[in-house]
Amino acid sequence: MEEPEHPTASKSPPSSPPQRRQICSHCDRPLPVCLCYALPATPLPTKTKILIIRHPHESRHKLNTTPLISKTLLNATTVSSRRLLPHHLPNQSPPAIYLFPPSPTAPAVTLSQLKSSNLLNYETTPLLLIVFDATWKHAKEMVSASEGVLKGLALRVCLDGVDENVTGGSIYDNELVLRKEPFGGCVSTLEAVARCLGVIEPNGDEVQGVLIGVLREMVRLQAGFLKPLKPRPKMLKKSKHKEEDSDQLG
Repeated sequence: MEEPEHPTASKSPPSSPPQRRQICSHCDRPLPVCLCYALPATPLPTKTKILIIRHPHESRHKLNTTPLISKTLLNATTVSSRRLLPHHLPNQSPPAIYLFPPSPTAPAVTLSQLKSSNLLNYETTPLLLIVFDATWKHAKEMVSASEGVLKGLALRVCLDGVDENVTGGSIYDNELVLRKEPFGGCVSTLEAVARCLGVIEPNGDEVQGVLIGVLREMVRLQAGFLKPLKPRPKMLKKSKHKEEDSDQLG
């Protein structure tokens, strides 16, 4: 004989599976932040070939700008890797530059210096632009791991205004603070590519304007869904705390 159901017992309704966000089939972004209206109808052709080495972790980041470069520029190729390998390069590799800030052991030529010098005859010979897309910590590791391939192949180039003693300067910092760059002259991958092509492409102003327009729209849309990041307070070392405490007691 079956036992009667307890009067207080209740059956919970079956839980429905969470609905997945609808993704635009063209720009591959969620529909609420679709950027199709900001992208060119057809990708822009460039003399420069752009090779982006994207760290595998970057595909998880909501603000990663590399996919927008591929949607905007015809000659942009993205490779997921932790370093540049010989087989990533075109069969007949043109003169190459790679974008990265200078270091004490690896100086870099600024875009202004590149434009005013004869280091590379980019006006008549198309260039290969190599970009490392990652967090700054990972990007340093990627460049270091790629030195064997880069040496003798590519000239190290940096944006004008690189200064470790100042902050800000990127579109993220100046317009809508969604992400903080570590120091002046550090910008998103898309902004770096845009500023570089603005110098070395024959119609650089047009190409740069389109790329920056796409980036600004992305930042504007994302700002409605993400909380702006506040700069983290600098943590003082214990010795510094002790010095301040002694000053206050004295």
